Amino acid sequence: MKRMLILLAFLAPVVVNAEPASQIAWTPDVLNRVKNGNLNKGKELAESCKSCHGDKGQGMKEETRDDEILPAIPAIAGQLATYTYKQLRDYFNGSRSHDQMTGVAKGLTEQDAADLAVWFSSLPAQGNKSSSQNLSRAEKMVEQGDGKRILPPCFVCHGGKGQGEKQD
Repeated sequence: MKRMLILLAFLAPVVVNAEPASQIAWTPDVLNRVKNGNLNKGKELAESCKSCHGDKGQGMKEETRDDEILPAIPAIAGQLATYTYKQLRDYFNGSRSHDQMTGVAKGLTEQDAADLAVWFSSLPAQGNKSSSQNLSRAEKMVEQGDGKRILPPCFVCHGGKGQGEKQD
């Protein structure tokens, strides 16, 4: 009982200050918008994404150029359309912050975000290769989570093979 009270006292400030991870309301209209995104329009819009995310959505590894560290840019090819849509809308509404991506997202309508998301989901995944050290850390996260950050194992939500749940 005493342990439970200590745990509740520890977690109470976290819960009180918790905010939703996203402002997206997954209504049937939003899901239909993403599901029925226009591939051709998405391909057209994606032209402006190439300079950072690569011509096939493969992303870029971190590199150093002229003593400046250029951060890694995520691979988005093959990503779930709902995930990409959510990220774009989170940048738009301020739930997620990144100078360049926030500016990009502010210039997109909800339909533009859906079209882009559908386009990138249609591409074959191109991800960067992981080192064995990063892979073992990732496997540990999938199987055990991270107690220090109060994160459950990934498989709890995403399944044992990362398949996630199908969106209707």
